[in-house]
Amino acid sequence: MDIVKRIQLFFEGHAFGVCTFLGEKLGVATSSIRLFFIYASFLTLGSPVIIYLSIAFILNMRAHLRKRNTIWDF
Repeated sequence: MDIVKRIQLFFEGHAFGVCTFLGEKLGVATSSIRLFFIYASFLTLGSPVIIYLSIAFILNMRAHLRKRNTIWDF
């Protein structure tokens, strides 16, 4: 396996899943959304990173709230 594919698999496994979520909801390729975030970050000096992290936080909270822990789960 070449190095580029290994790096891609590493980041896909350890990322927040924001680009995948947006790609599924909008019907756009995930790679296109990733490229948009990269290019927009360079052009606007990093402000899309704040948007990306905000969406990641929201997705993480949604996943956490869906678990619905009860007192009997402890």
